[in-house]
Amino acid sequence: MAYTNQQRRQHIAELQKYLYAISLFNNKIPSVAPSGVYDNSTSIAVRAFQREYGLPETGNTNSATWNKIVSVYRSFLHSRPAAYNVFPSSSYVAKNGDSGQVIYILQAMLNDIGEKFDNAPRLDICGNYNENTINAVKLFQRRVALPQNGNVDCGTWNMIVHCCEHLNKTML
Repeated sequence: MAYTNQQRRQHIAELQKYLYAISLFNNKIPSVAPSGVYDNSTSIAVRAFQREYGLPETGNTNSATWNKIVSVYRSFLHSRPAAYNVFPSSSYVAKNGDSGQVIYILQAMLNDIGEKFDNAPRLDICGNYNENTINAVKLFQRRVALPQNGNVDCGTWNMIVHCCEHLNKTML
């Protein structure tokens, strides 16, 4: 059976997906959108990959380049978990009315603490800093000798993170 144009586009799209994923880990590799078309941006990304990983810089994907791309991609998949710094800055304060990713993660951590201790509240993880979140934060702040204002500054955030890390280590 002959190699069809559709199969070719699928293979190019797979190459582009690998390159895109690698670019998330290595900023020397330009991001390329998976389109299934081996365009100029794909050639540039391949050339940058070849330069970065010691292959001849052709911009074309031969078997050595393909094998190295797959190998690098897999090495990132199997590397140590990456730390995720979500708290915006040391001067940021999360408070009533805020919403978004930081609040989701805050609520998830407070909920994790609540699941491990009977006297700590469990929260709905909704991403909105509401009364239940304020009350859970105040209770946590009281237990770790922080001012009980219901806001999460860098100090409160760090205490919550370390509490969760400690609980997860001791519960294994």
